[in-house]
Amino acid sequence: MTYNPSTSRYQNMQYNRCGNSGLKLPAISLGLWHNFGDVDEPQNFRDILHFAFDSGITHFDLANNYGPPPGSAETNFGKILATDFKSHRDELVISTKAGYTMWDGPYGDWGSKKYLVSSLDQSLKRMGIPYVDIFYHHRPDPETPLIETMTALDLIVRQGKALYVGLSNYKPAEAKEAFKILKELGTPCIIHQPKYSMFERTPEQGLLDLLADEKVGCIPFSPLAQGMLTNKYLKGIPATSRAAKATGFLQAEAITPERLNQINSLNDIANNRSQTLAQMALAWVLRQPAVTSVLVGASSSAQLADSLKTLDNLSFSEAELNQIEAIL
Repeated sequence: MTYNPSTSRYQNMQYNRCGNSGLKLPAISLGLWHNFGDVDEPQNFRDILHFAFDSGITHFDLANNYGPPPGSAETNFGKILATDFKSHRDELVISTKAGYTMWDGPYGDWGSKKYLVSSLDQSLKRMGIPYVDIFYHHRPDPETPLIETMTALDLIVRQGKALYVGLSNYKPAEAKEAFKILKELGTPCIIHQPKYSMFERTPEQGLLDLLADEKVGCIPFSPLAQGMLTNKYLKGIPATSRAAKATGFLQAEAITPERLNQINSLNDIANNRSQTLAQMALAWVLRQPAVTSVLVGASSSAQLADSLKTLDNLSFSEAELNQIEAIL
């Protein structure tokens, strides 16, 4: 069946300028970290992508190692791009990253020029496109000189393989130095992707201020703390949840009685705002002036629809913020 996007797709989405650049991003962007690998159901992820674009989500965020297996999210996205989104490529912002382990040997990880250039070439091949809109260095490399990693990002833009560059998981001091180098090279960093949520507030210790000062955009990942900031854990740990699995990023021991109390107290505030806990958690991240967009994952179109309802209520009263702060 041919996919014909909704003609009203741009009417209900809010678009925010990314730092000091000419690029605008939707307030909610779709991350393909989970649910788009070879282990997942192709019709389901096709439906999610269609629903996202129909809702005004123009930004799809990938990385070389997303799957599983690593690389499969890019391959699967590329197939749908080639068929369903072929005539809409210029309406999309596609990002990918390199910085974590992708292949064996000394050149398949971290931040060398050798790795970053090779990895993006592989990513472009998997997605079947000549360039990405944003290419990120996924994490700082303690051994490679920062100038080499930043020169690689600059080279990639000059080669026409990326339009913009970004950083992810950089601490404030490292980020500041990287921004300086990139600016001097003439390829400014336009965006930073940190882990940020009500339960992970490290970016408030200098990073958000730095991004505001440097006029660099911010797109937090894991804004729902791997699902803890949803109604999933209000009564404990369901057998089907991410925390119940032996593998994965969210482990059962993270959901302590204290954490469950916080989740339930936050849920009460969300109810008073006529929001779900997840919607309030996303709005809480988006309230930060430095935040351009927030990255959400989705295992179904219904889950994404729930996240999009966040945009109906983005403001907080001072009393609400004080209550939330007291709980956290």
